[in-house]
Amino acid sequence: MSSDTNDTSRISISAHYTGYVWYKYNLSAPAFVTGMGRFANLLLSPINGLLRTFANADIDIFLLQRHAVIDHQVKDLIENHGVSQILELASGLSPRGYRLTKQYPHLNYIEGDLPGMAQRKQAVLKQAGCSDKHNVYPCNILTEDGEHSISALLAKFDASKPTLIITEGLINYFELPVIRAVWSRMANGLARFPTGHYVTDLYPDFAEHPSYKYVKIAQSLVGTLTRGQWPLHYNSDNAIQTGFSEDGFKQVKVIDPASLYGQVEGLPEADIQTLVRIIQASV
Repeated sequence: MSSDTNDTSRISISAHYTGYVWYKYNLSAPAFVTGMGRFANLLLSPINGLLRTFANADIDIFLLQRHAVIDHQVKDLIENHGVSQILELASGLSPRGYRLTKQYPHLNYIEGDLPGMAQRKQAVLKQAGCSDKHNVYPCNILTEDGEHSISALLAKFDASKPTLIITEGLINYFELPVIRAVWSRMANGLARFPTGHYVTDLYPDFAEHPSYKYVKIAQSLVGTLTRGQWPLHYNSDNAIQTGFSEDGFKQVKVIDPASLYGQVEGLPEADIQTLVRIIQASV
């Protein structure tokens, strides 16, 4: 991380790249595409080609897997568990809110991101024609209190309604003690609602994974592109579940995307073991 523990600006490069990936696979709209995203896609194309050739792996598939499974869990919470308020943190150029508010017009959808990205994203949503129930506010997830904190954004919701927090592509930019403190604040903030849920992705440190050496190469690459570390967290599904439970979540489900092959729309199947886990936790 940066020497300033409140500086998360380095994450924005990956936000532009993933923003373009969602558009490339028809999950987004032209308003979400940036020049930096197009450039990053060109830059990583030969690397992705090498991964496909030598490791039978594909960056795009890994990204699409986590995105599809997160969407699947979120839609289940909306349709079967009454969630009507969603806070997506460090949302970057994610089109998820754009898609969900069109499919579920009753949603109160708030996105939080660093001030520069939040301002840009609000303009993107306006250009894309999003509803007035979908807004973006400045937020730094490492801020413990004040107007840019997670608790400040949760306070904008109706405390009588089931509420969900989403993060995607965020967790592995932080050392585990740092992000666990964030998870604890999330759990505390969600406790004020009748039911509070959190859905995220997480890349574990699976040393026995057949493509582990390529994971380490990707880890170094991401660290170089974002000017920081990209640590892997936990070495088993059980360790993930225990960690989230210790951080204040009463129910924790760890999902391997492969367990949903053939069941989730838009979920691509990989020829190797999956590299990501999706966590659905509730307070």
